[in-house]
Amino acid sequence: MVPSIGNLDAYITAVNRIPMLTPQEEVSLATRLQASGDLDAAGRLVLSHLRLVVSVSRQYLGYGLPQGDLIQEGNVGLMKAVKRFDPTQGVRLVSYALHWIKAEIHEYILKNWRMVKVATTKAQRKLFFNLRSMKQGLKGEAGDADTHRNTLTPTEVSTVARELNVKPEEVIEMETRLSGGDVALEAQNDDGEEAFAPIAYLADDSNEPTRRLEARHRDWLSGDGIAHALGALDARSRRIVEERWLKVNDDSSGGMTLHELAAEYGISAERIRQIEVAAMKKMRKALEGAAA
Repeated sequence: MVPSIGNLDAYITAVNRIPMLTPQEEVSLATRLQASGDLDAAGRLVLSHLRLVVSVSRQYLGYGLPQGDLIQEGNVGLMKAVKRFDPTQGVRLVSYALHWIKAEIHEYILKNWRMVKVATTKAQRKLFFNLRSMKQGLKGEAGDADTHRNTLTPTEVSTVARELNVKPEEVIEMETRLSGGDVALEAQNDDGEEAFAPIAYLADDSNEPTRRLEARHRDWLSGDGIAHALGALDARSRRIVEERWLKVNDDSSGGMTLHELAAEYGISAERIRQIEVAAMKKMRKALEGAAA
């Protein structure tokens, strides 16, 4: 029902031009709707009260939500009111619809104002929608010297609690929650340290898919991978590799040296080194084939 944000001004101008209904027209249309479900009558009742929704939406612009969205939700409340309106009660639709319009807008604000909900009980909702305006009024009464004070005094807390019929501790809690600024999850610019935002330290890199695959591959290499690669070698090459790279003695000194292996096999130390290099290349090739 509400056009795009770019056409919001045009929408508001258009709804303000829709003629208001007289009390007699309103009763007649509501009676037709109630008696026979006349959709044309319902449409005229809704259209004539769209300006009311626009007016109510302006009261909630301080929550940082688009006015177009507020109007859309208010229109939902208006349509609910029209559907339930009883013309025999002697009440004008504007008075009856006001409750439904505000209820829908309140619900929308509570769902979208913050990711963490700030008002979940009836008392918290009452505080959420009244505390700011009451604080401004109390500051005005306190005089110019206190106009920049952000927190309520104990006396003011008691005054708010009494007028809204809530507990003083509930007033203090809501004031604290509303005064806490929102922090952007991601950086708002790319300049140096200012680009460092919570997303940088809230992200769990350990569960990032690429890192998990890399970790799984490392685990395989250190276990089954090495066994697979050693299986591609002949007995002598395998023993040379195991003695040179994989064996750790009780004194942590490692395996046999090139000269010790050369003496055991009756060949030169250089030949042992060549066999070792060839064996390592063969193992690497075997691992690459397994990974593919």
